[in-house]
Amino acid sequence: MILDKFKLDGKVALVTGASRGLGQGMAIGLAEAGADIVGVSRGSCSETEAQIKALGRRFLHLPCDLAKASVAELEGLIEKTVEAFGRLDILLNAAGTTARHPVLEYPEEDWDKVIQVNLKSLMFLSQAAARYFAEHGGGKIINVASALSYQGGILVVPYTASKHAVVGVTRAMANELAGKGINVNAIAPGYMKTEMTAPLVADPVRGPAILERIPAGRWGTPEDLKGAAVFLASEASDYCHGTVLVVDGAWLSR
Repeated sequence: MILDKFKLDGKVALVTGASRGLGQGMAIGLAEAGADIVGVSRGSCSETEAQIKALGRRFLHLPCDLAKASVAELEGLIEKTVEAFGRLDILLNAAGTTARHPVLEYPEEDWDKVIQVNLKSLMFLSQAAARYFAEHGGGKIINVASALSYQGGILVVPYTASKHAVVGVTRAMANELAGKGINVNAIAPGYMKTEMTAPLVADPVRGPAILERIPAGRWGTPEDLKGAAVFLASEASDYCHGTVLVVDGAWLSR
């Protein structure tokens, strides 16, 4: 039955950025579909842990600051997941950050931090997961891109650069890994209400301007990404490789 292909019972998912926002919402969605969750975050994951355990799923928190993590530390996240739960089936790279400055004043340190979190950590954590998947019959890698993977944005040069690159990394990895039973795909959210976008929502000029441009008539929420995450994590998407699934209230269609 087709609905059975969406079930994640017995699967283990490693989710970065699981403590809040989009990462938290998608981690809970995967758990609702049956997966046990390993959450990676810099700060506490207690709220996410409580919600996932209330579903009857297992949860493990692996603290890690992706802005400072070495490649060896990223590889260690995969190793610790397998040590704790005996397997890894899904990697969801949901962690992301930004810093808003005019392009003429953009500081190097903020550029480096955004690229490190949004792109470098995603690449090398995916590499480590793919090595494991290649030896264990395949797996799923889901990257979080953005509507700004297709647009320029304002005051967010490294964020835009990193999210364009996430799409490129997704497609390039898919080309090499599809034949190994590894699905590499991405989700491109539009404007979502999270802690990171709170300044935009509150901005008296840009907030209403963004909302007016969304054909769906509202900002998205982390819950809006659950279905896309479950689909790309499940057997239902086994022939999807290098796909970027846009979830944006028709923002990009406007």
